[in-house]
Amino acid sequence: MPKKVDRTERRTRIADALMRVAAEQGLEAVSLRHVAAEAGVSAGMVQHYFRTKDEMMTFAMEVVRERNQVRVTEAVSALGDAPQPRDLLRTIITTLLPLEEESRADGRVALAFLAYTAVRPSASAALRDETAQLTGFIGSLLPVPEKEVAARGLLAQMEGLGVYLLGGQYTPGEARAALEAQLDLIFGR
Repeated sequence: MPKKVDRTERRTRIADALMRVAAEQGLEAVSLRHVAAEAGVSAGMVQHYFRTKDEMMTFAMEVVRERNQVRVTEAVSALGDAPQPRDLLRTIITTLLPLEEESRADGRVALAFLAYTAVRPSASAALRDETAQLTGFIGSLLPVPEKEVAARGLLAQMEGLGVYLLGGQYTPGEARAALEAQLDLIFGR
């Protein structure tokens, strides 16, 4: 009887290898051959699951997105049934920021993917949709008249804080303090 192959498990294994290569060596080092070596599989197997580098990158970002979703869901659940909008936003943003090693690894991949989409706009279609949804959700929590503009600013700050955390320019404490200052501006003290 032929061995049953778990396609999702193999794709995830390959995506994890891609994420390790991207996080440790940057996107320039990501190739089918490098990812195959990191995953301990043949380049042919990688090509079987991912026809192009774009497909590999998109799947890796889906894995990061799913991990972030799990982290955010757990953190928000800990707030109870009816958290205040400020508390909800603080929790979501600090959960998404690369403040711990696991989220730092995912943050490095997300940053690499953002850089990748800057030169390959076709690869960023899903990211545009996700950003629009997140902007709408955050805007719905803000007590300001220009909700969408303020939500975009808050997302931009989150991304900037993430870049500075990953680059070592900010400590986690400095990033949290900057976020609190922005929330003070939006919600008041």
